[in-house]
Amino acid sequence: MREISTTIIIEKVKEMCISANRNLGKDVIDKIEQSLREEKSLIGKDILEKLLENANIAKEKQMPICQDTGMAVFFVEVGQNLVISGGSLTDAINEGVRQGYKEGYLRKSIVGDPILRENTNDNTPAIIHYDLVEGDKLRMLFAPKGFGSENMSRVAMLKPSDGIEGIKDFVIDTVKKAGPNPCPPIVVGVGVGGTMEKACLLAKKALMRNIGIYNKKSHISGLEKELLKEINKLGIGPQGLGGNTTALDVNIEVFPTHIAGLPVAVNLNCHVARHMNIEI
Repeated sequence: MREISTTIIIEKVKEMCISANRNLGKDVIDKIEQSLREEKSLIGKDILEKLLENANIAKEKQMPICQDTGMAVFFVEVGQNLVISGGSLTDAINEGVRQGYKEGYLRKSIVGDPILRENTNDNTPAIIHYDLVEGDKLRMLFAPKGFGSENMSRVAMLKPSDGIEGIKDFVIDTVKKAGPNPCPPIVVGVGVGGTMEKACLLAKKALMRNIGIYNKKSHISGLEKELLKEINKLGIGPQGLGGNTTALDVNIEVFPTHIAGLPVAVNLNCHVARHMNIEI
């Protein structure tokens, strides 16, 4: 059995919270630069240039890329031969978030009760999804999820007879109805299969995949590319002001489902597609 202290976990989570909110990933920067070369709208080009400038300033000045520093979302893989010492893993992650958002001067956006709406003042609790795996490592995938895009997400319980065309229609319609609200160019996460909640979880995790990395299943990667092409024909464009760069990427994750169902979830992310992962 291998042992990891919660002290180490707290420090790593704190660092992730600060860094992810200040440093946009190379995969996102590269895709925006590519989109800038391919964008046909002059206004669209100007906006993409400003997005790159904003990301560069955030990195140089070590300031948040966006004023919405998000709700802390974690996908955590815990090795079954690993022991966490010094307290619970959940408490350690939340303490890391607490320290990171305080020391990084990141906006605290979480209310403790969805009805009473009183701010927790430390951006906790985090959303944590656990998976027990083989080995003795701890892997954490983190994304600060802004709600301008989160609010535009949808789930549908399609019929099996709706098939692949039904999936495509629902994804495209979701992006069309979202319009400028999720701060395009967006990343589109799609979850297909499982149950209602599993599809939503798949869509969320899909957003954490690096841009340009396609699903390993050829029929799914083909659908990703087709949807990206069709979404960019909608003309919504950067920040909704027109152009051929509405989405940077479409990521799809799938899971087995019931013979009577075809759950589909779409989780949108703005152009500030923040995510980080570490292994301890």
